[in-house]
Order: sequence, then structure tokens, then C-alpha cells
Amino acid sequence: MRYTDIVIVGGGLAGSITAAMLGRAGVAAIMIDPHIVYPPDLRCEKIGGTQLPRLRRTGLDQEILRSTTVDGEVWEARFGIVVARKPSDQHGVMYDTLVNATRALIPPGVEILYTKVVEVATGDERQRVVLADGEDISTRLVVLANGLSISLRHMLGLQRRVISECHSVTLGFDVAPVGRPALPFPALTYWPKRTADRLAYLTLFPIGAAMRANMMVYRPMDDVWFHEFRENPEATMRAMMPGFDRMAGDFKIVGPIKIRPADLYVTENHRQAGVVVVGDAFATSCPAAGTGTDKVFTDVERLCNVHIPTWLATEGMGRAKIEMFYDDPVKVECDTWSAAKAWHLRSLSIDDGLTWRARRWARFIGRLAQGVIGLTHKPATPIPASQPRPESREGRTA
Repeated sequence: MRYTDIVIVGGGLAGSITAAMLGRAGVAAIMIDPHIVYPPDLRCEKIGGTQLPRLRRTGLDQEILRSTTVDGEVWEARFGIVVARKPSDQHGVMYDTLVNATRALIPPGVEILYTKVVEVATGDERQRVVLADGEDISTRLVVLANGLSISLRHMLGLQRRVISECHSVTLGFDVAPVGRPALPFPALTYWPKRTADRLAYLTLFPIGAAMRANMMVYRPMDDVWFHEFRENPEATMRAMMPGFDRMAGDFKIVGPIKIRPADLYVTENHRQAGVVVVGDAFATSCPAAGTGTDKVFTDVERLCNVHIPTWLATEGMGRAKIEMFYDDPVKVECDTWSAAKAWHLRSLSIDDGLTWRARRWARFIGRLAQGVIGLTHKPATPIPASQPRPESREGRTA
């Protein structure tokens, strides 16, 4: 039997950051994931705003952000009108690139096993983890960071309660200009015109030399609209967002169109000895609200910087210790904020009530006023559609 202090089940973003942080702190840990190289997946594709200070607290920010592309400025538009051009700190990166870059930061002292966990048994002292090849690992703590996978959670009696099925759907694809080398904006957020379109927003941002698009919609997966989008994405975008092509010029969708629905759920019966659940394995967030990486960075930072060092200082790994993580005020605040933002954005996007109509117009007018003030103080100089984008932007890193 192999012995260690921490076993991390799952090598996505949450698991890889956990392994890197614990390894740098000198904690004996093993990370288990079946993928030698993490595969492409439509998940987080940019980091910015509130996520940056949360990432900074992990101590991995500078190295992770080297794999990203900074936009530097974002335009905001609605009705085909640019309402604001403002500085931006969005760091675009494909999810598999982000995870593999994070894995590269895991010190040699952390062993990575490329296999699956088939059994977990937990208790107040040590935990038993059984691998697919029959090998046993004895550990003080199991960190479940295995995302949407449910088999181990069922084995441990963890229950998933769905709060909102297919709460939102993300479409990911690349947009390229036609007849010219670049689109006229460094990055763009385009807000919908009608609630009937069931669109939260379209965001375009650079990843390397490509312009990546994430479109967030509120539709059931059997909606014929998804078929229409796949068949003729450019025409569907023009119909949904009149005025977009006036800003962007002629454009085309290149590469595959990926579609990912997101349920909102929480895990119950999770306050158990010997095991802690982090990231999407604990509770999902709405991708449209953009709080998923906030939750991952917060969960992992609190776990590795605060709780695991405290827990390992004394014998045992009983429920009382584990509850300290779930009751952590920083984590609770982030989880509560993430859930509230998911419902707020959905209502702001598709609710036809008078209150929400007023809020939409207030937001539009407020952003327009901010944009006018910003242009008055510092005129923005857009990149002409006839000229190539400066080389310094492509692949620019933090």
C-alpha cells in the first residue's frame, strides 16, 4: 500500500492548482487523473476582473498567465452602437491550455498517476483509495476535484441536488474577418436587443492570433435554434444581433462550434470525515455569469493556504475539521455571490417584467454615459479594418 497525506482525485483546473500549491508547500500529495495531457473542453476561456486577485492568492498567477493573451481594451455595444471603450484585463486562454500550463507548475514531489479511482472509503483517521489497477493508497485526506463525474460521489453517499436544469448554454467558436486581416475591435461584449432572443451576451476576445467567441443563451437543448445556428451561424447571429455586422464588417465562423449546457446544482451530505469537495464537484456556477473560476480559485486557495495546514498539524481528519472549510466565510461569500449572479443575469436577459425592463434600459443608458465620458477624456483609436492588428497584441502575455 502506498501512503501519502493528500490524494487529489481529478486533474482539471481545481485539482491541478491544488497539486501545485500543496507541492510548493512541501505537503506529500498524489494527483490522480486518466489524462496524460488534458484534452480540449469548452469551459473557462478567459480570466479577468475579480478572478485575477483570487488567482494571485494561489501564488501561481504570474506563471499561469504567461499562457494567456491579454485584450487590453474591450468595446461594449448594443443596437449596433458602441456604448463604451474601456481598458480591459481579460486574459484569453483555451481551457486545456490553462490546465496543462497549471500542471506544468506541479513540483516533482507531487506524484501524478494517470489512471482512475474506482473505490474510496473514508473515516476519521485515514482514507483508502483504490485505483483501476487494484493498487491501494492510504491517505489522510481525499480532495474530490473531479468536476461533473458522479460515480465516486454516489459511492460516498454525496447527493447532487439540481437547482436549475440547463440554466444556460454556452456556444464557443472562432470569428474571422472576410476580406481584411482583422476585426476592428480588440475585444467586444455585445448585449442583446430583445428578450425573445434569449441571449445573455456575445463576447469576443483574442486567444493568440484568433478571435474567440463565447455566446451565452438561455434555451432548452432541444430548441431548433441550435440546429439553425450550426447550419448557418453567420445568418443566425445577424438575425439575433442586428447592427453587429455594421460594427464588425463581413465575418465568418471558422473551426468547430462547440455547445455546452450547464445545470446549476449543489452537493448535499458533503460534511463527512476524510473527504472535501471543491470546484464544480461541489457546486456548479453559470458560465454566463462568469464566476466559475472565482469559485475554483477561492475553494483551492482557502483549502491549501488555510485549512489543510491546520488539519495536518493534529491527528485525525474528522467531520469537525472538514466543516471548517465549508463554513469558511470567504468561501461562503463567494458561493453565495456566484449563485445570486447566475439568477440576476438570467432575469436581466430574458425577464419581460417592468422592473427588469427598467433595469436593462438603466444599464444601457449608464454604460452609454460612461462611454461618452470616457471618450471625452481619452478618445479611443480603433484599428482600421483595412490595417492589420499590431503584432504586439497577438500572443501578448501578462
